[in-house]
This record gives sequence, structure tokens and C-alpha cells, in this order.
Amino acid sequence: MPFKSINPADDATLTVIQAFDADQLEAALAETAAVTLVWSATPIQERCRLMHAAATVLRSRSEELATLISQEMGKLIGEARAEVEKCALVCEYYEEFGPGFLRDESIDSDATNSFVAYQPIGTVLAVMPWNFPFWQVFRFAAPALIAGNTGLLKHASNVPQCALAIESVFHDAGFPAGVFRSLMIPASEVEGVIRDPRVAAVTLTGSEPAGRKVAAVAGEELKKSVLELGGSDAFVVLEDADLDLAVAGAVASRFLNAGQSCIAAKRFIVVDVVADQFVTQFKEAVEALEAGDPLDEKTTLGPMARADLRSELHKQVSDSLASGAEAITGCRPLVRPGSFYAASILDRVEPGMRAYSEEFFGPVAIVIRARDEADAMRIANDSRFGLGGSIWTEDSERGEALARQVESGCTFVNGMVKSDPRLPFGGVKASGYGRELSHQGIREFVNAKTIWIR
Repeated sequence: MPFKSINPADDATLTVIQAFDADQLEAALAETAAVTLVWSATPIQERCRLMHAAATVLRSRSEELATLISQEMGKLIGEARAEVEKCALVCEYYEEFGPGFLRDESIDSDATNSFVAYQPIGTVLAVMPWNFPFWQVFRFAAPALIAGNTGLLKHASNVPQCALAIESVFHDAGFPAGVFRSLMIPASEVEGVIRDPRVAAVTLTGSEPAGRKVAAVAGEELKKSVLELGGSDAFVVLEDADLDLAVAGAVASRFLNAGQSCIAAKRFIVVDVVADQFVTQFKEAVEALEAGDPLDEKTTLGPMARADLRSELHKQVSDSLASGAEAITGCRPLVRPGSFYAASILDRVEPGMRAYSEEFFGPVAIVIRARDEADAMRIANDSRFGLGGSIWTEDSERGEALARQVESGCTFVNGMVKSDPRLPFGGVKASGYGRELSHQGIREFVNAKTIWIR
């Protein structure tokens, strides 16, 4: 079945790309397998040189690649440029720090000399989503390739041009053929690739159901997996918060990328004493967002990536309203070409509503009112997800103490949750396991080999 690239801003078909047939898939797997031992034996200084070249290629094509991202999945052009730049930065980060992260680690023992050597494990398959079509790939690929692994990409079916463009970046940077390949295959063929003996491990960023399937197959094959799944991040506003700062953070965190981010703030848990004022200011700021062409610099809210995703989101909103939630603003699809949904706020969300327990992947903010600090923390942790979260308070010591209580892979105090190459990233509970980025990320797909010498 071919892959259709459709512009979600106007529903126009951009291109159609044919899927690999069985022979093409085998050829790609064989090419990567053939170069894997060669790449692992390539001096790390050379791997770093090529990663620097990849950063240069990204920057030289920034406008072209950003436009492709905007056209293929609807991201605002300014956000798309920032995504391309972030990819260049993660390449440079691992170019600079990767050799140190992988340096032999001496450990005292009964040996004359004993140490841990961090060695590549082989080919890593990445199953990646559409919402950050370049960044999600590069945050896996930069550390994996610097470590001496090769990479295979199964990208989301609605961003096939991005998948091929990423492969071209590595090709044009001078990486040997096969070190990084994009597999143009449907989701139904992922299991076969995971089970292929030439694949050593798998990393997935995506939905909870997809993560469970991938983890099950990897487990059967005794292959390492890293999962970054959904999130329903808590955004806790306490009575001493700077509301102007909190509202600005709320808008940026919830409506970036039209709300289509795993680490977007989704549940706004506000203590009663400031809830009315917060909602009033939040509503005013949200209603100032302007939906439109994502290539127009003045647009502040782009479309959702696909029409089916918009329909699913609206069903969640409608069901929550029917259960007693209050529509403060929006809560409806926009009547215009493309997959636009109004910037929305649902207030007075309570247990039993879909908005309370499910991830809403789109431009809808969920307000849950808490009696006090203790109640707010209870609600924050009353979720099967645990990706990120934030605490808003003018008392930084109080914020740190509460941040330690949040069940998540990361918690920010007075700032929106974001990924940073210098900091480990990942979740707990149904948000997955394993870490990307920082030194933890590069060590996920290596063999920590103990060497003992007398």
C-alpha cells in the first residue's frame, strides 16, 4: 500500500510514495547488516566528524526541511525551523560529549586492572511518530550512531517525505551507505523486522498500545527496547504562583505543535483559591491564538496532523462535556479546509470523565480544581501516565520538594516541560521505560562489558 503525504492545512495530496516490496526490504536490511561491523570498527573520532557534518547539512537546508515539516504534518513554520536547529544541536552535543560518555570506566576490584567498556550492540530499529518528525529521529540516531550502532527507521505513515529527507541528510553528510536507512513499510511489517536476527534492539516513541505490542515482540526475542509513550502531564498551579508567568507557560506548553506533544501540559491542576482567576486569564490568552496556514508567520495555531485524529479528539471532548465538564472556550472543530480544531479549555473536569483519565492529543486544555496542595499532588499522581509535569509556585524550595513527589520521568518548577540533549528524557508507568539523551541515552544501546585483567 502506498504512503500518501497530505497537507493537513488544506487536505491537498503532496505526493504518493510506494511502499517497499519484499525484495526492497530485504535489500535494505542486508545493506545495513553488511556495514554494521565496519561502522562499529570505525574510530569514534571519524563517527564524530560525520555527525558534525550532519549538523552542517541540517543547517544548510533548514528552510527547505522546515517547510517540508510544516507541509507534511502542519507544524508552524517557526516551530519547524526550531525543530531542525534542535536536531543540529543534538548532533553537535554527542559529537562533543559522546567520546567521554563511552570512555572505558575503571573500577577497583581484585584484578590488576578492571574496567567497563561501552561497546555497540548492532542495528537499532526506531519506530517513530509524526508529531516531531525530525527531532524524535535525531534524538535516537545521534547517540546510537556515535556509539557505533547502525540505525533503521520505520517512520509514521503520514510523514514519508520526512523519513526520506532524514536518510538523505546522513547520506549527504558522508555516512557510509546503510549506516542509516528509512524503511518504507507499513506498521504490519514492523514485527518481522524486530524478529529479524540482524536487528539487535528497538526504540519506539508513540502510543501506549503500540508500545505494548513492540515490547511484547522484543521481549519474546530477548532484544533490548526503549519506549517513550503517551503522557498526560500535570501542570500544578499553587496559591502562591505568579499567575502571569503560569498562564504564559500554560499557553506555550499546551498549544505548541497544536497540542500534539507527549510532554505538553494536559491536566491543569489549580488550587481553588486561584482557580477562577487562572481560568479567566487562561481563557483570554487562549482566545488570542489565531488558526491559519502554518507557513504564515502570523499564524499561532496550526492544524492537527490528520482528520481522523481531530475526530477522535472531538469525541473525547464531547463525551467529557456530556459527563458534566464545562466548555470555557472552543471545544469544536473549525469549519474550514484542513484538520483544524479550536484552541479549547475544559473546566471542572472530575473523575469518571474521559478528560480526567485519558491523554488528549490536540489543542484542548483540561482544568481540574484542587482543594489545596495535598489534593493537587494526589490528583497529579492519579494517572496511569508518568512522562513529565510542572509545579508553579514562587517558593522554589517548596517547588523542589513537590517535584520530588510527582511520579514522572521529569518535573519542572516554574517552567514548561521540554527535552534537552543535556538532560535524560523518558517516562515511568504507562509512559514507558528507558532514557534518551544525556549520558544515559547513549548507554541504552551499548554493551556495558566488564573486562578483568590480572
